[in-house]
Amino acid sequence: MAKALFLKLKEALISVLPVTAIVLIISFTPLVNLSVTETVAFAVSAVFLILGIGLFNLGADLAMTPMGEHVGAGLTKSKKLGILISVCFLMGVLITIAEPDLSVLASQVQAVMNSTVLIITVGAGVGLFLVIAVLKIVFRLNLSLLLMFFYMLLFALCAILIECGKSGFLPLSFDSGGVTTGPITVPFIMALGVGIATTIGGRNANENSFGLIALCSIGPMIAVMALAMTSQGEITYELADYSVETALANIGHIIGEHTLDVLKALGLIVAFFLILQFTVLKLPKKKLAQIGIGIAYTFVGLIIFLVAVVVGFMPIGFKLGSQIAQFSEALLVVFGFILGMVVVLAEPAVHVLNKQVEQITGGGVKKIEMLLALSLAVGISIGLSLIRMIFKFSLLYYLIPGYMISLGLSFFVPKIYTAIAFDSGGVASGPLTSSFILPLAIGACVAMNGGGTDAILTDAFGVVAMVAMTPLITIQALGFKAVTSAKVRHKITMKRILSADDEQIIYFK
Repeated sequence: MAKALFLKLKEALISVLPVTAIVLIISFTPLVNLSVTETVAFAVSAVFLILGIGLFNLGADLAMTPMGEHVGAGLTKSKKLGILISVCFLMGVLITIAEPDLSVLASQVQAVMNSTVLIITVGAGVGLFLVIAVLKIVFRLNLSLLLMFFYMLLFALCAILIECGKSGFLPLSFDSGGVTTGPITVPFIMALGVGIATTIGGRNANENSFGLIALCSIGPMIAVMALAMTSQGEITYELADYSVETALANIGHIIGEHTLDVLKALGLIVAFFLILQFTVLKLPKKKLAQIGIGIAYTFVGLIIFLVAVVVGFMPIGFKLGSQIAQFSEALLVVFGFILGMVVVLAEPAVHVLNKQVEQITGGGVKKIEMLLALSLAVGISIGLSLIRMIFKFSLLYYLIPGYMISLGLSFFVPKIYTAIAFDSGGVASGPLTSSFILPLAIGACVAMNGGGTDAILTDAFGVVAMVAMTPLITIQALGFKAVTSAKVRHKITMKRILSADDEQIIYFK
């Protein structure tokens, strides 16, 4: 166990070191003026971030992934579709309501609709689309066609919102799809899909196991847009207190709040698992002990991670955005691109996805290829988001062409690349994006508007949606490259065979 933890901490160090180094280096330049307290708080938070990611990833290996697989397999073996659908719906709703990422987003937005209503609506959207995702696995439905249909529905709702004069809800709606697939839900839901697909078996079982995160990301967007149509008035935004001093003064409250959030989320998963353990699974005590240890690692690791992000990364992200935007808008875009490329490496759920992809594809999709594709995608997405903020145009100018390209590529690449790409979009937009990159965008937006907050909802929000979209293109492009390379190699081989002299042919009698 100690060796496994050491390896996880080593991976976490490699992941967090780039973003930490970039921030600390830039703090010694004229671009940013950080106080000693802020610099120390950020450096200490980075150390705790490494510890939190290491513990979380070990916990995911020991508990979250095995639990998801056993639950999926156990429910499927019961051969009762009604029970499978009912449990998955309740699981989707309850886990999402308790997801820390969603609470972070809801706390940053004051709406005419009650924030509790917003969270419950998002949870219902995830629950409904988790059921659709499970039915896709059971009946082996085409993921590309499902995605095409639901994204067409999504953009139809966008048009209705614009027509109703409620376009201010669009960035919030798209961001809600990214934050709901957070560090707790991703390992469990992905493993749930693997458990169901493996139990059902058949051709392309591995390929069929992907796509749950992709569909679960659509549900909240449609649900929030539908809720926006029934709401009265416009959403308003109140700027939070992004200061290290305030965070340090309230450190006890922050720890308590995140402990409660993680306890609720993990408690719901454990409760479902225990019910199935006594009724269906009947796993041996040794396996249960391993899962119990894994849950403890996950619990402690996630609390450390979230507290470190809120105390050290959120305030520094806001200050970096505001001060660099005042210095140079062009430099802000370059900095956002570089920062985006390294921030995704520190997202806990990204490593869970990469490991599972490499295992299920038998090494066909390499972990390093996935990381490079995701890194490039997130860097581009943040750079484009900051350009949009500078020139103040609609988020849809990016999203509509982006999703059209993504859905178009899905018909030309192997289906497993499409499923992995759309799952990656939800995974990449994790807690570090909502708690570090989003405050950076908010800080830049406030600086560009002379301290005003009116444009934050339309200009700063939407960055999470962009982070969720760009991996769809880059990872499918990776698949397109693989297909093209295979065809070229085959063509070259055939050409060499056909152009060879007859003397080189060996005849057998």
